[in-house]
Amino acid sequence: MPDAHDPSTFPGPLKGLRVLDLSTVYAGPFAATMLGDLGADVLKVELPGAGDSLRSLPPYKDGVPLWWKVTNRNKRGITIDLRRPEGRELLGRLLPDYDVLVENFRPGRLDGWGITKGWMHEINPDLTILRVTGFGQTGPYNHRPGFARVFEAMTGFTNICGEADGPPLHLGFPIADAVAGLFGAVGVLAALYQRHTGGTAKGEEIDCSLMESMFRIMEFLPIEYDQLGIVRQRSGSFSQYAAPGNIYKTRDGKWASIAASTQSIYERFCRTLGRTDLIADERFLANPERVANRQALDTIIRDEIAKRTLDELGASLDENEVGFSPIYDIADIFADPHFAARKAVVEVRDDELGTVRMQSVAPVFINSPGTVRHAGPSIGQHNDEVLQALGLSHEDIAALKEAGVI
Repeated sequence: MPDAHDPSTFPGPLKGLRVLDLSTVYAGPFAATMLGDLGADVLKVELPGAGDSLRSLPPYKDGVPLWWKVTNRNKRGITIDLRRPEGRELLGRLLPDYDVLVENFRPGRLDGWGITKGWMHEINPDLTILRVTGFGQTGPYNHRPGFARVFEAMTGFTNICGEADGPPLHLGFPIADAVAGLFGAVGVLAALYQRHTGGTAKGEEIDCSLMESMFRIMEFLPIEYDQLGIVRQRSGSFSQYAAPGNIYKTRDGKWASIAASTQSIYERFCRTLGRTDLIADERFLANPERVANRQALDTIIRDEIAKRTLDELGASLDENEVGFSPIYDIADIFADPHFAARKAVVEVRDDELGTVRMQSVAPVFINSPGTVRHAGPSIGQHNDEVLQALGLSHEDIAALKEAGVI
């Protein structure tokens, strides 16, 4: 049986896959990390000196960047200045050993350093190249700089966040980066499957943009506009497609998110509140009527919930199988028994901080689970290990370091 205390005994379903991560900050590195979480051997390449810009973003502990530790977990780390011919030569020596390369430079930047697709595929014809950018490789905006908030705003996401009578609101987290990273990882796996089944004669090139990734998850907004001419707007915490669905304040001043999106759940919810009269009320007979009259319905529900404490409400909703959660902060998550039972927060070793805790691997594979083997590396932590494996001597490595190439 595998040793539950030894992450190396859970190699993961992608064991044997080798990924070269040239990307920076969040979206590209997140795609590579998703592969690493499931067992891929990921080598992170940073510029010498300051390294990846993510290292400069808070939070920190004793000068160590904590965000970095999660986004670049399960990776070895080296430094190479890819802008220099010597750096390009080192990259060329690495390429034959890797299945996937991830980069997120602006279109044409790598080409300008001589790192073209043709050059990479000449060295390794099977290499899958994932290019993560803001606007994509083509189009009139492709050379514009872009950050998560740009694409959250551009794709209509920010426009539907906020109160109905207030301004659009950004989330306090760069969701567009995470979304693009997930699409990028799916793209890599699809390309590898195509190679495995003989569907292509050479390695694929994947054009993954934050713009299109965020736009894709907007789901029904485009077809709603196309077919009905509706431009969806903000509605606060109201569900936009089902009622009731909102955040409610309990008698003890706490907050609960409740969703009763199907007819059967709505009827159970009414019984939970002792308001079976709402089931037969013509204004609320079915979801379309409830959405049309949600302000009136919500006023009734808000008043009923205000009579109960959070614990009282939670117990009755759980008993009647109504979707519900308190509004958690991160401390609540660490204390929750279900997160603990699912091992959703795991202890991870780190060479700089000792033991740290972070999210576990998702999704969970039953027979060959992925694992968090270690937190993100320090700058150039594996330079000697990787370069010696390429045949470089201690003297060669010292000379490259002295010249600023690594």
